Amino acid sequence: MDALDSVLGEVLSAAGASGAAVVDAVTGLTYAESGDCAAAGSGSEVCRLLTLIDERLHEAGAEGELENVVVTGSRTYHVVHVVPRQGDPVLLSAVLDRADANLALAARQLAAVAGGLHA
Repeated sequence: MDALDSVLGEVLSAAGASGAAVVDAVTGLTYAESGDCAAAGSGSEVCRLLTLIDERLHEAGAEGELENVVVTGSRTYHVVHVVPRQGDPVLLSAVLDRADANLALAARQLAAVAGGLHA
């Protein structure tokens, strides 16, 4: 679990980050979480949302794999990065305060940190 804690710590170091989680993309099982993740919903809710988005994109003619999803709320951003790996992919999720976060920088940092989850 030290590797997961390290990854979550790096995510939480982003400006405005208040919560982070690693979730199995197929089952919705939350492997680890840190901070306040309540605004993001449960792991299974995040999986259902991403599955729905991915299906709709493919129906609309989009090609390729889903990489990131950003959900904006009135006070928060919820950024989810899909981490492909051998076996089931995992989701690296971050909750950011809109007033304090730089969304582009946080999304880039999340993608960089996701490299620590390739296993």
